Amino acid sequence: MPKLKTRKAAAKRVKVTGTGKVTKRKAGQNHYNRKETGREGMEKKGDVRLFKADEQNMLRALPSKSSRR
Repeated sequence: MPKLKTRKAAAKRVKVTGTGKVTKRKAGQNHYNRKETGREGMEKKGDVRLFKADEQNMLRALPSKSSRR
């Protein structure tokens, strides 16, 4: 059986941590940031963990990253 290909579009959007959690960048950071408070801007900078169901789908799409577990 040939090796599975990684879905590159999905791989560019997420990161798999060492413990197997999948994180992504928080949405809404690119524009319309002037009217936000400093606190709102700081809160959007952190990464967010995906939901469990989405995490499992992502790990299926990224066979090379999920095999590190």
